[in-house]
Amino acid sequence: MNISYKWLKEYVDFDLTPQETADALTSVGLEVDALEEVQTIKGGLKGLYVGKVLTCESHPNSDHLHITTVDLGKAEPQQIVCGAPNVAAGQKVIVADLGCVLYAGEESFTIKRSKLRGVESLGMICAEDEIGVGTDHAGIIVLPEDAVVGTPAADYYHLESDWIIEIDITANHGDALSHYGVARDFYAWLKQNGYTTSLHRPDSSAFCVDNEDLKIDVDLQNTDACKRYSCISISGCEVKESPEWLQNKLRVIGLRPINNIVDITNYIMMAYGQPMHCFDADMVKGHKIVVRTQPEGTKFVTLDGEEHTLGARDLSICNAEDPMCIAGIFGGKGSGTYDTTTNVVLESAYFHPTWIRKSTRRHGLSTDASYRFERGIDPNGNIYALKQAAILCKELAGGKISMQIKDVYPEPIEGFNVELSYEYVHNLIGKEIGKETIKEIVTSLEMKIVSETNEGISIVVPPYRSDVQRPCDVVEDILRIYGYNNVEIPTQLKSSLTIAGDEDKKHRLQNLVSEQLVGCGFNEILNNSLSKLSYYADNAYNAYPLDTTVKVMNPLSADLGVMRQTMLFGGLESILRNVNRKSSNLRFFEVGNTYKYDKSKWTEEDPARAYGQEQHMALWVTGKRVEGSWIHPDEDTSFYELMAYVKNIFAHVGLGINKLVLEKSDNNIFSKGLVYKNRGGKVFAELGILNGKVLKKFDIEQTIFYADIYWDNVTKAVKKETLEYQEISKFPAVSRDLALLIDKNVEFEQIEQIALQTEKKLLKSVDLFDVYEGKNLPAGKKSYAINFILQDDTKTLNDKAIDAIMQKMIKQLCAKLGAELR
Repeated sequence: MNISYKWLKEYVDFDLTPQETADALTSVGLEVDALEEVQTIKGGLKGLYVGKVLTCESHPNSDHLHITTVDLGKAEPQQIVCGAPNVAAGQKVIVADLGCVLYAGEESFTIKRSKLRGVESLGMICAEDEIGVGTDHAGIIVLPEDAVVGTPAADYYHLESDWIIEIDITANHGDALSHYGVARDFYAWLKQNGYTTSLHRPDSSAFCVDNEDLKIDVDLQNTDACKRYSCISISGCEVKESPEWLQNKLRVIGLRPINNIVDITNYIMMAYGQPMHCFDADMVKGHKIVVRTQPEGTKFVTLDGEEHTLGARDLSICNAEDPMCIAGIFGGKGSGTYDTTTNVVLESAYFHPTWIRKSTRRHGLSTDASYRFERGIDPNGNIYALKQAAILCKELAGGKISMQIKDVYPEPIEGFNVELSYEYVHNLIGKEIGKETIKEIVTSLEMKIVSETNEGISIVVPPYRSDVQRPCDVVEDILRIYGYNNVEIPTQLKSSLTIAGDEDKKHRLQNLVSEQLVGCGFNEILNNSLSKLSYYADNAYNAYPLDTTVKVMNPLSADLGVMRQTMLFGGLESILRNVNRKSSNLRFFEVGNTYKYDKSKWTEEDPARAYGQEQHMALWVTGKRVEGSWIHPDEDTSFYELMAYVKNIFAHVGLGINKLVLEKSDNNIFSKGLVYKNRGGKVFAELGILNGKVLKKFDIEQTIFYADIYWDNVTKAVKKETLEYQEISKFPAVSRDLALLIDKNVEFEQIEQIALQTEKKLLKSVDLFDVYEGKNLPAGKKSYAINFILQDDTKTLNDKAIDAIMQKMIKQLCAKLGAELR
């Protein structure tokens, strides 16, 4: 939010510099993101001076140009060619000197030495619109005789620079979304730090009703969504351009002036934090405003021409027949004020933040008004804002107040009662700051002390501070005004010893594996746990059906509608982003939670049982394994590379691969996939080549290998494992190869398991190094070339022992798989 330094000074007295002000606001929790000096007129009239036309003659080569000599207070007058019809000798004028930059919207041009129809010109005599002090272009500016020659135009027009303080307002500080709201907090800080100051705003004594010629009735039908609705009518208004002071106030903070009536409502909102809307009273049918919801499916066109479909949870401001605007968000077509408008109705209301927030998200509409209503405004500030707006309408539009204020407020919103113990304040802050200091701060923050004892105080927090309802909230407010930096760091640290638990061990393993993967060239990614509903909506994936998704009740957008069931889609979004930026050789990993809903576990007594979360580690590998190397040809990454990474992870955490069973995966995200399970069927990892249909949804054309490691299951399996070291064997290992002719439906995993079960002590590894299918083989057969590594840690194996083991394994393979030696 943009705050004007000069505007802020209208509500609180201080003499701090803009930088000191910004530092003070940051210290009270209103973090200043930027501080920038600005001019109400672009360029600040730099290079413009008051001059006097000494001579004025017709140009010999033009019927409308004049050759003048102008005194700018320099040693010599300057010759300037001017085309204005009203230029004459003896006039005091505004002159753009050489080097002056003039602006026309976003464009600019510099005054240079030039020739006009052959006559040299050393400057420019200016009209109002050319320098930004008005809109007249009929002729040059003619100043009064008392204007002093050589005076800079900025001094003559009393142009002062302003400073914009850009504040990042947190969601709990809706009360600070106005100049007066910021002034309240700043006033409390000034008081606490010993400055002489006061907080003030214009009174409403000038408000009076002129007649009762335009009465507007209000029917508040939905008191849940609208807690208070106030309005007033003003007749005989002239809709026109706002005066310069009002336009400047709005321009400085980044708002575009529209007309005097609309500008008044924007000014009130930015000044006091009360959003308002102005209706053309002649378009309020029946001279009645009805606050209600619309039937489901009602079509409504907003001021920007867009059509919206209203639902039963969208509050509308209606006339006797039709809706006029979506309450607190956007006006409807025909509901605003136009050049032909003479009678207006000003609305000032308090809408429930939740209703506004949901409608804003539902329709994709966000306005300055909705931004404030969503965070909660002052429910007791409506009438003050309405009176100030009405006074301005009389002054700037010549209108007359034509009804008593209509204020419908069925259940007044009270402040929050808080019991505050001095001891509690001191303990929470970590320092005794004194009872009087506590009372001074809460009082300066407009909290009312209703009773006091030696132990504490009872206070009432104003309702506009909806985030301050508990003692700890009050202490937070006290501390931010007192100053966090004023709480000294203690010289002693009190702590207690803790024993590392399961989560600590789990986190340690995660860090170990993360370091391992980074060492292998992986980059860690972190995606949002909220995901698109569309990823699951068509039930295309058997492992992630729509009915097991955890849906968000009030999603920020359709892209964040459900909690993710798998890490896959977030990783594919990251891959797509990188591939689109010419980075296609990727290795990503992510550790995070996935979420599922199991309807069968839901009970009314404990509905949370139906919701579960699991921690997973996901790996993505795609592109080239080697590219552009002078010692190695380009090489694509492969499934076997990914499988090696998974096996190394298991080895690193102490999960023996021989304890797991490798099976085909039935997860249809893979075109080909494998799954690691234990003997009991618990899944430890799924990995494979992603299905082309999955990749097509993301417009990814290159092959992607994906592994999903069930991290919770892995960490539980190794929970009781202890790390044991053993000496490397002094005796040589023996390598033997077999070429086996087997049926096509036999998998290598079957051969591996039979071999390991046959020789459990001496067989160290079984590896497949060649597969052949083709000519010279019987139908339905394939050939596997397999390597076996044998080693005895206590002695050297002899040929007799080796042959015995190999024969035993061949016999088992032939018997169980029908294998034949080639």
